[in-house]
Order: sequence, then structure tokens, then C-alpha cells
Amino acid sequence: DGVADGPIGSLPPVGGKASGPGYRFVASDGGIFSFDQSFHGSAGNTKLAKPIVGMAATPSNNGYWLVASDGGIFSYGDAAFWGSTGNIKLAKPIVGMAATPSGKGYWFVASDGGIFSYGDAAFYGSMGGKPLAQPIVGMASTASGKGYWLVASDGGIFSFGDAAFHGSTGNIKLAKPIVGMDRSESGKGYRFVASDGGIFSFGDAKFHGSMGGKPLAKPIVGMARARTGDAYWLVASDGGVFSFG
Repeated sequence: DGVADGPIGSLPPVGGKASGPGYRFVASDGGIFSFDQSFHGSAGNTKLAKPIVGMAATPSNNGYWLVASDGGIFSYGDAAFWGSTGNIKLAKPIVGMAATPSGKGYWFVASDGGIFSYGDAAFYGSMGGKPLAQPIVGMASTASGKGYWLVASDGGIFSFGDAAFHGSTGNIKLAKPIVGMDRSESGKGYRFVASDGGIFSFGDAKFHGSMGGKPLAKPIVGMARARTGDAYWLVASDGGVFSFG
């Protein structure tokens, strides 16, 4: 929030001929920045009703989706359109998305924990209509795609489907709010990142370092794990990238 045109999320890579071992991130105006990754288009020159708040890659990494805070979807490359909430009046804005392992569906999550499912993304439950101490800021799907986690800005975790609970920071006083999460490679753990770059690891998600306690020009706004190996990136609102593992 409050980032005019700065990057607001990041996208993990995949090895192989389609692209290199880099990453992409997206700005709130829909501009895409690709580093050692293939570029398939952007919404940078499109008049948006609402800002972009998240993105997800297809399994091949030859395409990606962007989601806006009204749930509008923008599809590029081999990313198919499965539906959106662009024409629905939402109680709260969309704050993130996750794609299914097949790439034939996706979920959105709103700040009140409401879940919107499309394509082969099954609905396993939500926090919509339930009291939250702090708003939801992100989500991650399990390795099977048969469940998902939601994370709140205080690090509270909500697990649905086959998503196991491995711990949270819901009862810890944080220096800065949580702004994003991702699961471990196996799916038996997850990490959160705070806006100061602090990393919180649970389950089998290993800690490889953080920016917590170090000076940042701009706050961290998202994170992504490498699709192969145990490593992760953090991205700041000015597009600064910090690599670990």
C-alpha cells in the first residue's frame, strides 16, 4: 500500500530452455521487469481501474497472471483466463493470488480472508465473515494444490485443505508487519517476510538470512522462493532484490 509505481511482488523462476534462473516483478501500474526471464507482456500501458497487487506464473513459466485489487485478471503467454471478480463489488480488496500446480486455475484472497476460486482451483474454506486481529496480506498454495495458507499482517496463519499448520507469529510483537509468504520446496513448511526484511521460517523451511536490522532504502513488499533448491528472494518497493540461499 502506498507504492505509486514501485514493484509490489515477485515471481519465482524455473529452470529449462524456456527461461533462465532469474525472476520477474510487477509494479502496481502493471509494468513487468524481467531479469534472466522471458517477457510475455504487461499492463504497463493499460488504463487500470485498480492497482495490480499480485502475480503468479504458469507451470511452464512461459506465462503469468497479474491480479488487481478489484480481482481483475490480466493473462500473458500461456496463462489462460479462468475468471475474475472485476465486475463484482467486493467487501474488501484482493491482496494476493496463487495458481494451481496444473496452471488450469487460481485463487484470489481478499484482505478479509475471502477466497475466490477459478478453473480447477477448489475451494477449501476461507476467513471471510470471521473476525481477524489483522488483515490478510498474502497466500500460498500447497505442493499438491489441494490446500492453501493465508497469512495476516501479524503473522497469523490460517490453513485450509491439506495445508498443515507449522507455526505463526500471531502472538509475537513484531517490529514491522508481515507483507508476504511462500512455502518451502517440499510444501512441509513456509516463510514470512516483514517490511523490514525480517524472515520467519516454520516447518522444514530453512532460514538462510534476512534483511532484518539492516538499513533499507525502501521497505520489503514481497518474497519468492526458487522453484528448485532451497533459496529465496526479497523485493523492495524500489525494485531492490536481496538473495538468500
